Amino acid sequence: MKRIVLKYKLRVVVFATALFCSCDFSAEKPAINNLGKADPAGKGYEIRMVYTDSTKVKAILEAPLYLDYSNLSLPYSEFPEGLKVTFLDEFNNENIVLADFGTLYNSTKIIDLVGNVSLTSSDGSVLNTEQLFWDANNDWIFTEREFRFVGPEYNVLANRLDTNKEFTKFQTGKLTGTVAVKQEPVEK
Repeated sequence: MKRIVLKYKLRVVVFATALFCSCDFSAEKPAINNLGKADPAGKGYEIRMVYTDSTKVKAILEAPLYLDYSNLSLPYSEFPEGLKVTFLDEFNNENIVLADFGTLYNSTKIIDLVGNVSLTSSDGSVLNTEQLFWDANNDWIFTEREFRFVGPEYNVLANRLDTNKEFTKFQTGKLTGTVAVKQEPVEK
């Protein structure tokens, strides 16, 4: 009886080992895995997408190449040759974002910007990071990556960012750097 149980356990161990050794748990691969994807549903060259709200232009996305994968179970679009997003505020001031690569998730309207991401605001401030997300529905920008934000009166480095596109509501993680503070005279 012991021999049969041992033989059974050995088969289970061999099967489990083969099963787990054949799996690839690499974190280097993209989260979206579309094995059946041969070609995108559509391609566009030198595209320009305009995002509006109540006939007011909120943002303009421009890219040399646009790949549409709306035919997949998780529809998305890619900008494999980089992109430029111009945000416009209520006074038509421009904040410009550049990135080497972008993915637009159609169902959530979130754009994942990756590689040499640079955001230049209308006042000349510049934010640099390796990854930045833009939530088009909520006009919100966020990242969990380290970023540097430089302007005339500050030079900060932090490891997390959560802000509206105007940077008037701003939260960050661990922050280092310099910020100029204007001291008001004390009344006597």
